[in-house]
Amino acid sequence: MIQLKKATLQRHELRTRMPFRYGIVTMTELPHVFIEVEAKIGGKLVRGISADHLPPKWFTKEPEKDPRDEIIDMLKVIEHAMQLGEGIQAENLFSWWWQLFQKQDAWANQTGYEALLAHFGTSLVERAMIDAFCRYHEKPFHELLHANAFGIDWSLCESKLDGVEWVSLLPDAPIESTILRHTVGMVDPLTEAELSDADRIEDGLPQSLEACIQFYGLSDFKLKLCGDSDKDFDRLKAIAAVVIEQCGDNYQFSLDANEQFAEPEQLKAFGERVYADAELSQFFEHIILIEQPLSRKVALKDGQTDVRNCWPKKVAIIIDESDGGWNDLPRAIELGYSGVSQKNCKGIFKGLRNKCLVEKHRSESPDERIWLTSAEDLANIGPVALLQDLAVQACYGNVSIERNGHHYFAGLSMFPDSLHQQMLSDHADCYEADSKNGCRLLVKNGQIQLGSINSAPFGIASVPTLS
Repeated sequence: MIQLKKATLQRHELRTRMPFRYGIVTMTELPHVFIEVEAKIGGKLVRGISADHLPPKWFTKEPEKDPRDEIIDMLKVIEHAMQLGEGIQAENLFSWWWQLFQKQDAWANQTGYEALLAHFGTSLVERAMIDAFCRYHEKPFHELLHANAFGIDWSLCESKLDGVEWVSLLPDAPIESTILRHTVGMVDPLTEAELSDADRIEDGLPQSLEACIQFYGLSDFKLKLCGDSDKDFDRLKAIAAVVIEQCGDNYQFSLDANEQFAEPEQLKAFGERVYADAELSQFFEHIILIEQPLSRKVALKDGQTDVRNCWPKKVAIIIDESDGGWNDLPRAIELGYSGVSQKNCKGIFKGLRNKCLVEKHRSESPDERIWLTSAEDLANIGPVALLQDLAVQACYGNVSIERNGHHYFAGLSMFPDSLHQQMLSDHADCYEADSKNGCRLLVKNGQIQLGSINSAPFGIASVPTLS
């Protein structure tokens, strides 16, 4: 029997080391929350933990709304999911989660919260319970997933997977390392020459794209668009010049449009402009996917054109912010999208459903489109959120994972020294000591090692002490 006995929330206020411009907002500070649960599993009380940023202007994009009000809304959906969870009992964890998902969904429909936002709350409670479940069994997430110890039964919620040998749709074992796909924010400096003495941060970490490539050994990138065609065109040319100079021909990138296109025709026109330029046309031979180009208001609407016709050349176009409700990915696939972004903030079991659906389509019609589930990021950081997300991505075999929390936050400097020592002891393959920041993510030759993450219960070896 699975039961959530108690859930608590702890909030930390964080500041970025440099501004992070994404979509319609520039992040300089935000809350980071930890959810800790006491779960009763098999008659035993077990602790579990999860964590995430509360990032304004992502779960909902309302330009006129005060970011402080958006943070209040995020806290409301989290606290409501915590309260709901305390009233649910089930025979297995999957059934427990599905009850929570349905109850939170019904509440969101009644109160007007968007599904993407509402299930951010669901996901944080779900993650903490998965962590507790893994600790109870003293086994890592990937082992329990492949053994279906969670009791996953798609007949409860996904007819397309009912009766399917879904475990066979996943890699046999988690990958042991992954390539870090570096986010180039909209206001990130591209070269060292752009930085004045006043702009330089004395924390020992790189700022410019040029310096990041040299410091981390990068080859994979995620480039963001602002929605102004002229500005985006010029910035892409400037980025291309830096990447080619530093990486030669050894690079690839994804394009994140952050919902900046209101109509498919605008996206196609931008693509035609890109390929009409000799330098950018060559650069775009290395593109791997386009993420959420259309506003969520139109991306899945009735009558929408096949999105495969929205770009001059064949490329994977996926949804991200449009993946809020349970039926959004199936709808997206009908409209020609190639897949979806995978982020723990959108839910573990929902993400598993998404992964299995995409892989099922790949097995049934491999040449129809470039099927994929991509690993994306909300600037998440350790000691919990980042590692749990990497644990899931490793199970899916995602070999290029967008990560940017290590770039916009100064290691784990915002947490106590005892936590630094704990991370260095438990996860020495993916964290290293840093004299100015306590410890920081270890990136060598553009890669993150996942061995200690894969062997931990749910990414993290032990529940961290935060104070």
